[in-house]
Amino acid sequence: MKNDAFFSKLCESSWRRKLTDAELAELSAWLAANSEARADWERESALNAALTRLPDVPVPSNFTARVLQAVEREESLPHGWSWNWHVLVPRIALATVVVVFAGLAVHHHDIYSQRTALFKNVALVAGGQPMPSPEALENFDAIRRMSQPQPADDELLTLMQ
Repeated sequence: MKNDAFFSKLCESSWRRKLTDAELAELSAWLAANSEARADWERESALNAALTRLPDVPVPSNFTARVLQAVEREESLPHGWSWNWHVLVPRIALATVVVVFAGLAVHHHDIYSQRTALFKNVALVAGGQPMPSPEALENFDAIRRMSQPQPADDELLTLMQ
């Protein structure tokens, strides 16, 4: 079986060096007793043989430091999406301040626009024509009633026909 300590020890030894004749004899005896592990050993042997045929690649002098930095970077990154309150709260606070400031600016602009329009209208009314005298306003109700349309007199219309 592959998880057997003896088999694991021999696999690790075969990764690093060629097995000795004594180790190969022990392995053959063990494989005869554990036939289901033979396929695992054949795969391990084929993989080891393929890896030994690969050419050696020159490695830069700072290879180990670069690998360790990459591992540290990978460990420092959050795995998956998770709530990070130390980052999320300041962003929400900043967004809230910006939205409130923009709302206040728009409100202030609206009030300023309304006041400007009101001042223009007051100036137009005040400068356009003089105010009527109080005597002219005495009969205001009578004048107003005269300008309202009166309903037609049906009796008079029928007589005229």
